[in-house]
Amino acid sequence: MARSHLHRIAWMTVFSALAHPAWAALDIGDPVPRFTATAALGGKTFRYSLADALAKGPVVLYFFPAADSNDCSIEAHAFAEAVDQFAALGASVIGVSADDIGTLSKFSVKSCQSRFPVASDEGKTVIQGFDALMQTRPDFANRLSYVISPDGKVAYYYQNLNPDKHVERTLNAVKALPKAGAAK
Repeated sequence: MARSHLHRIAWMTVFSALAHPAWAALDIGDPVPRFTATAALGGKTFRYSLADALAKGPVVLYFFPAADSNDCSIEAHAFAEAVDQFAALGASVIGVSADDIGTLSKFSVKSCQSRFPVASDEGKTVIQGFDALMQTRPDFANRLSYVISPDGKVAYYYQNLNPDKHVERTLNAVKALPKAGAAK
């Protein structure tokens, strides 16, 4: 137990060093890559289009390392619990990982509670396009959340392997977005 705990602390130390914002290629104001991907919602698969989602409002796009891992399940559950708050602000949520669609289909029911979609990026093209590839384990996405404004630009990002603050921080960022039709 103690060795496992020390191993986890060592990995978290390494990962927290990688969590520095300088690792995020897309900075606030940068345009995001548009993508389509196979996604699952409530166990059913469909083609997700970021452009279509942005046409309806801001998008919270979060990357996660592996479905069904403890921290990824915690994060997905937290987003599921907050999805109504995001929707009340006109925002939608999508999770992306390198997991296959079969795994994500089950994850979309179990951890996401059929409340928001998760997309499969086995080829890691979306993950790389958003600079969300885990540097120390390149088979996985890093835990990185973006708030994308309807104009397709990064409004906010947060990178940290600890899942605890992603929902709170992205929700606050969505709340801080200028309202549609507001004077500029």
